[in-house]
Amino acid sequence: MVVLSGDEGRHASTVRRLRPGERADLIDGDGMIAECVVVTARPGLLELSVLARREDPAPQPRLCVVQAIPKTDRGEQAVELMTEVGVDVIMPWAAERCVAVWGGGAGKPERALARWRSAAREAAKQSRRARIPEVTAPAETAGVLDRAAAAACVIVLDPGTSAGIGSLPLPATGEIILVVGPEGGVSPAESAAFAATGAVSARLGPTVLRTSSAGAAAAAVLLSRCGRW
Repeated sequence: MVVLSGDEGRHASTVRRLRPGERADLIDGDGMIAECVVVTARPGLLELSVLARREDPAPQPRLCVVQAIPKTDRGEQAVELMTEVGVDVIMPWAAERCVAVWGGGAGKPERALARWRSAAREAAKQSRRARIPEVTAPAETAGVLDRAAAAACVIVLDPGTSAGIGSLPLPATGEIILVVGPEGGVSPAESAAFAATGAVSARLGPTVLRTSSAGAAAAAVLLSRCGRW
């Protein structure tokens, strides 16, 4: 028997209005799923009987999106969309042409990271993912390049290039890194630095998406081509 209380219990009993006899699967955020049925429902609390446990294998290839920091709340929106699509890792990136500053002030960087991670957690539950995406601490370009050096494939979104993202060869295993620049685009210096790691540039299509939606759209294409969709 499992007792679900606190914020999760209130959400399940009050918002979702789960009742005895209904299914309610629990996750640990790292692939473990407990298939449960509600036994007792009270305001703010559920008692659940565990029917079975299973583990969702870690997917391959792994997809990491390096997301240039957007303005206002578009960062959380980007995280929600990418989580729903199936991105595994989200790395906030302080790109050269970012207008927004991460956190925006003393004491706020930690709160900004907490908001992104909360957005990933809630979106994972809504989309019934067994694994909550990792949201890393924000990185400068040097930190992104360090990760890119160990990746199986690095793709930089660039609406000005001729190659379409749907035509690129993709690895079957390892990590694919997708770099999403700010509204002003990836700077020439950043493009050169990524190219030096073996990164390739690709465009999504004939239209230019906002930075907050480009990552999810490109991830959908890549995950489909990898057989994960």
